[in-house]
Amino acid sequence: MSATREIKERIASIQSTLKITNAMYMISSTKLNYAKNALAATEPFYFQLQSLMARILRHLPEDYHHRYLDHRTVENEGDLRRAIICVTADKGLAGAFNHNVLKMTEDRLRPDANDLLFVVGEVGRQYFLRQGTHIDEEFSYTAQKPTLPRARVITSRILELYGEDDIDEVYIIYTQMKNAMQTEVICQQLLPLQRLDQSLFVRQMGIASQEDFRLEPDPSTLLDRIIPEYLTGFIYSALIESYCSEHNARMQAMDSANKNGRKLVSELSIRYNRERQAAITQEITEVAAGARARKQQLARASERTRHTD
Repeated sequence: MSATREIKERIASIQSTLKITNAMYMISSTKLNYAKNALAATEPFYFQLQSLMARILRHLPEDYHHRYLDHRTVENEGDLRRAIICVTADKGLAGAFNHNVLKMTEDRLRPDANDLLFVVGEVGRQYFLRQGTHIDEEFSYTAQKPTLPRARVITSRILELYGEDDIDEVYIIYTQMKNAMQTEVICQQLLPLQRLDQSLFVRQMGIASQEDFRLEPDPSTLLDRIIPEYLTGFIYSALIESYCSEHNARMQAMDSANKNGRKLVSELSIRYNRERQAAITQEITEVAAGARARKQQLARASERTRHTD
C-alpha cells in the first residue's frame, strides 16, 4: 500500500503543477495578443518614418556630414567605445529566450574595452550581477510593459552619451519573432545610423530619383529632429518584439510542460492501477489461503474429536 500511496501523492503533485502551467499559458496568450495589437498600432508610424528616413538620406549630398551619421575615427578598432542595450525578460520559464540574448551579449562585450552595458529586464540584471559584469545603466519596469515613453527614456540616455562623445557606437540586442514557431536574436546598430530596411531603401531610391524633394529649413535641423524619433520608434518596436517573443516562448514551454505532465499522469495512473490490482489480488489470495487453512484446521479438529469419542 505504501507504493500506491506514493504514486497517488506524485499524481496529485503533478496535477497541481499542471494547474500552474495551464494558468501561465493562458496569461502569456493574453499578453501576447496585447503586445501584437500594440505593435500593429505603431507599425504604420514606424514604417512611414523609416520611409521618410530613406528618402532624406537619398537626397543628402555625398559629402554631407552629421553627428548621427558619421563614424568616429580612431587609431585602433578596439578603441571604439560601444554601448550595448541587452533586452531580456523580467521572468524565466520561457525556454531558451533569455539564454540566447545573454549569450550574444556576452559574445559582443569586449572584456578589455570600454564597452557600456545597458540592461532591460530583471533576468539580465541578475545574470550579469552574478557574473560580476558591471552594468552601467538598467531600465526597470520596461520589459514587462513596453511603452513609448519608456523607449524615449532609453533613447534620450544614449543620445546624451553619444552627444557628449562618451560612446562612439550603440547596439541593441533583442529577440525578433519571425512567426509563431520561430524567433531570432538580433544585434542592430543604432548609432551611427548606417542601415535601414534595405528593400524599403531600394524602393525609395527609385521613387526619389523621380521626385522634386526639398529639405527645409536645412538637413541638419531635420535630422536632429527626425533621427531621435526614428531611434525611439525602433527601440519601442524592439521592446515589443522582445515582449512578444518572450510570451510566445513561454507559451511553447508551458504547452510542452502540459503535454509532458499529462503524459506522466497517464503513465502513473496506469502504474497506480496495476499496483492497486496487484495489492487487491494479493489480499484476495491471502484471504482465500487463510480461509482454506482455517477450513483444514477445523476439519482436523473435528477428526480428532471423533476419534476421542
